[in-house]
Amino acid sequence: MMDVRELVDELGGLAQKQQLVARGARDCDLTQAVKRGEVVRARQGWYSTAAESEPRLRAVRVGGRLTGVSAIADWGGWVLGDHPLHVSVVQNAARLRSPRNRRRPLSNHSGVQAHWDPAEVNDQGTNWHVSVFDALKRTILDESLETAVAAVDWALHTGHIDGFDFERLILALPLGKQKIRSWIDARCESLPESLARTRLRLHGHRVEIQIPVGLKRIDLVVNGIVGLEIDGRQFHAHTFEEDHLKAIEITIAGFHAMSISARMVFTQWELFLQGLDSALAFHSQSGFENSGDPTFSEIRRQRKREF
Repeated sequence: MMDVRELVDELGGLAQKQQLVARGARDCDLTQAVKRGEVVRARQGWYSTAAESEPRLRAVRVGGRLTGVSAIADWGGWVLGDHPLHVSVVQNAARLRSPRNRRRPLSNHSGVQAHWDPAEVNDQGTNWHVSVFDALKRTILDESLETAVAAVDWALHTGHIDGFDFERLILALPLGKQKIRSWIDARCESLPESLARTRLRLHGHRVEIQIPVGLKRIDLVVNGIVGLEIDGRQFHAHTFEEDHLKAIEITIAGFHAMSISARMVFTQWELFLQGLDSALAFHSQSGFENSGDPTFSEIRRQRKREF
């Protein structure tokens, strides 16, 4: 008997009926594979080995492919929270279906944001996704600044795009959105670091990242005073001494050492801001800042001399 599941897997987990028939599959083979749960009918004439709950399958069921923040999240990119399912469809697309039931038409309450994209978008990417370039562009156009910055930080840091792609992306944006260029930093190493950097800058703080301290680096330095470490790891005993040693080294280097977990960035940001503002206010009252808003290097030299 024809192994339909294996055929579909060989075609990337999603295949049209014509492709399977051309490889020897019969109608009865396809019917039996669906009944046995080896494949699912994603849409009329399309078969998949993906789970019904996967965003990529739901996008195909609608009649398109993942785009925007939905594509970024499906690739494992830096995305916080839940978002509508963003689906790219061809400009003349019709008969869009519910992402959870291929027999029902798409409704306004389905949690789907459909984008009727031009031919140049439809010609790029895979059966599941638009290209990384188009997904990032859609994310910048549709999402908040911190969400868009995190997506582009991730794409640059992980090599999904390079410097040339980034410049091309900026030029493809409306003028009002091109300002995002100054918010991006390819050195950023995680989602909580990206979110913290953007939020702190929106709050009016000066932020430097990956500042050397001996053989280590401080994740973020805020206003040249607070050395901030953001830890996304679960607590493990073997990191306890190392983490505390780094806090001491940050203090010796002349900074006020603070640390925050990824969970706190995600869920208790306002509480952290209160602590940060208190630390900055204390150091300002102690005379470590001046009215001339000194540069990071000037503050660092001053604090080293005081130490």
